Amino acid sequence: MKNFVIPILLCVSSFALAQNISAKIIGIKDGDTVEILFEGKPSTVRLAHIDCPEKKQPFGMKAKQFASDFCFGKIVKVVGNGKKDRNGRWIAEIFYNNQNLGKELVRNGLAWHFKRYSRDAAYAELEIIARRKRVGLWQDSAAMSPWEWRKLRKTKKLPAAA
Repeated sequence: MKNFVIPILLCVSSFALAQNISAKIIGIKDGDTVEILFEGKPSTVRLAHIDCPEKKQPFGMKAKQFASDFCFGKIVKVVGNGKKDRNGRWIAEIFYNNQNLGKELVRNGLAWHFKRYSRDAAYAELEIIARRKRVGLWQDSAAMSPWEWRKLRKTKKLPAAA
């Protein structure tokens, strides 16, 4: 049995097994998706717990710029459980200088807590506070969530402002 298990373990990416790795941010795709360089290979990471506005939505480019200012070109800690989303992106939290990128995006009104996929109370509380303070996208009382925006885009029923 031992002879069978070892080759299988060697075939599995060390990132998939990792709970906590260090990697360099080599690209910012949008507010909640980055590209890392790990073991000499690029990998895409989708931030856990949050959903940022799409790039063509209000605050979408601000979210991307915030993520870039936060960590582009830096060595970060990537903490995940080895799971991928339906697009093949690793799902994880990203930390730089002991700050969590996802939480900072929510705190600054540049992301929603993605309750469909997350039950994390800390993210929920950060969104409530940002809404109360009317920071970032919460300045607009009719701010449209990215999941609603994507749904409308598919049906081509987007509001004129988007």
